[in-house]
Amino acid sequence: MTRTDRGADPGRALLPTATPARTRAAVRELLRPNRGLAAAGFGVMVLATAVGLLTQPLLGHVVDLVTRRRSPDALTAPVLALAGVAVVQGVTTALGMSLVSRLGETALARLRELFVERALALPLERLERAGSGDLNSRVTRDVSRVADAVRTALPELARSALSIVLTLGALALLDWRFLLAALLAVPVQAHTARWYVRNAVPLYAQERIATGEQQQQLLDTIGGARTVRAYRLQDGHGRRVTERSRAAVELTMRGVRLVLRFYSRLHIAEYVGLAAVLGTGFLLVRSGSASVGTATAAALYFHSLFGPVNTALVLLDDAQSATAGLARLVGVIDEPVPAVSGRRDAGTTAGADPSVTLAGVSHAYVPGRPVLRGVDLEVRPKERIALVGTTGAGKTTLAKLVAGLHRPESGRVDIGGAEPDESGRLVGLVTQEVHVFAGPLADDLRLARPDASDEELWDALARVGALGWAEALPEGLDTVVGDGGHRLTADRAQQLALARLLLADPPVVVLDEATAEAGSSGARLLDEAAEQALRGRTALVVAHRLSQAAAADRVVVLDAGRIVEEGTHDELLAAEGRYAALWQAWAGSRATAERPADAFPNPR
Repeated sequence: MTRTDRGADPGRALLPTATPARTRAAVRELLRPNRGLAAAGFGVMVLATAVGLLTQPLLGHVVDLVTRRRSPDALTAPVLALAGVAVVQGVTTALGMSLVSRLGETALARLRELFVERALALPLERLERAGSGDLNSRVTRDVSRVADAVRTALPELARSALSIVLTLGALALLDWRFLLAALLAVPVQAHTARWYVRNAVPLYAQERIATGEQQQQLLDTIGGARTVRAYRLQDGHGRRVTERSRAAVELTMRGVRLVLRFYSRLHIAEYVGLAAVLGTGFLLVRSGSASVGTATAAALYFHSLFGPVNTALVLLDDAQSATAGLARLVGVIDEPVPAVSGRRDAGTTAGADPSVTLAGVSHAYVPGRPVLRGVDLEVRPKERIALVGTTGAGKTTLAKLVAGLHRPESGRVDIGGAEPDESGRLVGLVTQEVHVFAGPLADDLRLARPDASDEELWDALARVGALGWAEALPEGLDTVVGDGGHRLTADRAQQLALARLLLADPPVVVLDEATAEAGSSGARLLDEAAEQALRGRTALVVAHRLSQAAAADRVVVLDAGRIVEEGTHDELLAAEGRYAALWQAWAGSRATAERPADAFPNPR
């Protein structure tokens, strides 16, 4: 089970966080496939710890030999034994820690795979409601905390727990009264641990949420920097960034104070236990019940507990921090995704030229604020539709519904007899925001079709007008592009995206302002590339330039989420309605922009 967190922003619906019981169950599920590795690691660690516990009795034996004034030759055997113990313990500890680390890394890799798989499968609107800061903090900080715990805390905690249990058993073998004396420290340590866990778990959970809100605010402010400056909102955004940063810092400082109090209580437990063991040893030696060497071994045993006990308790800090992060990761893994009744490949769908049908489609990102309202639209096979309207009319939302990025709140979107997310590779989408993946250009292109030959890659680049600059790259198709490599301009990145579309060869194409990034010099080239990508396909084009609408088979005009006009370019111009007004405004702005400078009258 999971619980849904809500941040300071009432409009945010953060991704869920798993309950403690569900988090523990998830850990068991991750470890179950590696039971053999876990058993081997645990067994070797037990052997290493048991061998190490021979050190204290050997040192006690040395003390007894010295107090009895035995010859120096008598010390040879125990000293050699100590050296052998050190070697065996070192080898077995290294092997055991290696096996435990391998177990942890295997489970961590699986956790990451499950998290990424589910995050990519979540509906886009669900991620948008949560905010990119929430997901970003889970992908970065939470994964990092869990990874650090797996690599450091898990092996050390396993070794410390074994050392504690076996050392207490060794104390009992020396004399049960030594064990009782050592156990006097346990109530203080147990109370400290319970107190810490009770306070740390909710504190670290709050810190994660505060960090996510801080990152979300930073992303909102930086991403909208132009708008913030244009409307002179710097003070308000700066104040919100400061408030959320201060909230995160205050929670961090509360954690620091909690850890300091935790350490001070541990020191009290060490004093109580060591004093009790030394006092017991003194009484037993004076009564003749134990030798000086035995009392020395008992004191060394308890002193050796300082390290593993404190390590185990101190690692609670890392463990609680990692547990809070793990709960947030498991919460995403358990987040339900829309059921798919049967995904089909493009080659097995109903017809090679599917139609697109929208029946009574309504959609809202925020409840009560619909973006689309009862849209009915049918796109015939190989027909090209241009979606036109002012900003906020619902064009992009409609395109995302057809592409399967969103599911409509009501109504149905049908692609060749199936819903978009059931239609396999029927629909190809290219948006204004294009990502160039870091790596060889050929690999970037083959994301669309892994089995494409070099000739097919060059052909796709040629068809979108990218052959010239692609051939001029230092290593051709092997040239590394993207971050850390050859940077592509916005228009070249769009050509690359259109080339991928050609390679994927979907029968239905959605272009959402795919050529909007081109300047005046590259607009014609990108329009020609888009024409190549659309040729012979069923297409919806969100038109940012009305010249694209004029070239379409049909124009659909949206306003306030409804279709208000529909027809060919000439029909709508003749109707002198909404589209005609948009066309006149657009044509007038182009005429003004293209008028030569000397056509304007001299103000003097």
